[in-house]
Amino acid sequence: MSRTAVRVLVNGYGVIGKRVASAISRQPDMRIIGISDVVGDWRIKMAKAKGYDVYASMPEKVEGMKRGGVDVEGTLEDLLSKGAVDVVVDATPAGVGARNKALYGRYGVKAIFQGGERHGTAGVSFVAQRNYVEALGEQFVRVVSCNTTAICRVVGGIHEKLGVKKARVGIIRRAVDVWESSHVGIMNTVVPELRVPSHHGPDARTVMHDLDMVTMAAKGSHNLFHLHMGMLEMEDEVTGDDVIDVLNREPRVVFVRGSDGVEGLNSIFEIARDSGRPRGDLYEIPVWEDSITASDDGREIYLMWATPNESNVVPENVDAIRAMTELEGKAERSIAITDERLGIVKKLY
Repeated sequence: MSRTAVRVLVNGYGVIGKRVASAISRQPDMRIIGISDVVGDWRIKMAKAKGYDVYASMPEKVEGMKRGGVDVEGTLEDLLSKGAVDVVVDATPAGVGARNKALYGRYGVKAIFQGGERHGTAGVSFVAQRNYVEALGEQFVRVVSCNTTAICRVVGGIHEKLGVKKARVGIIRRAVDVWESSHVGIMNTVVPELRVPSHHGPDARTVMHDLDMVTMAAKGSHNLFHLHMGMLEMEDEVTGDDVIDVLNREPRVVFVRGSDGVEGLNSIFEIARDSGRPRGDLYEIPVWEDSITASDDGREIYLMWATPNESNVVPENVDAIRAMTELEGKAERSIAITDERLGIVKKLY
């Protein structure tokens, strides 16, 4: 594909879709053709107010969207049939993307799916720092979930540089996305996911194929971010300083400290808002530096990090577009462009 701006449509303008659309709009080598959805509520009206052309993802939804007050340009399939789209970022609810794959295949368009879909939907699961080259030129790619992305950044960076023999990660998940808190959630409890390993560990291995990993998860009664606790058995003796040095050089990983008053997920959420990010989004993975501890024999490492579930996969979607269209052949170049355009940093405060 030529180095002219890649034409992108975002299908599904929800928590991830609206953030990806904003991120793509800030890239020098990409252009948003429009967004598509199936409803005409406030979210889609805000997309229209931002200047996006709006399409109906399904023909039978056009009239309902118009009755809701949304000026619909046409249908997604009409747009695809005209050859007006190079890449669709499918940010529809879990399971819908897999059904949409046939539509994208029919018109030969490239498509990115999100972590709610199974690995087999695309055949390539993606985290830019870990396996960028696997996505080069591919028609279909899946950006893994927020939790899997965080694991691949933190544990994957340590594994690549220091060698992890076994990884065990405990996850306390937020109960519900913020905008859906009025619909569903849990109160005053923690609900364990009784299947061990939880799906996050096997999912991480679709990206880091050689890593022995087991994850356990529980759902907490909060809606701000996830908390991860890693216990890593190392191949060789290492120190906490070795791990700090590696993560200091790892893209999209930052340090916070309990000694600075960063006591919990609420503190990190406030840091994100105080940084002036759009929507208070945090693309980086904050690791508590003062949690990083080595066992007495140096063969185990313990650490904790937060996972900004609404936003940390956004830069991965951008990098996946560059890989699939071969705008950039090197991960480090794509990551650098994306990070500069989104204001991603190595120090939050």
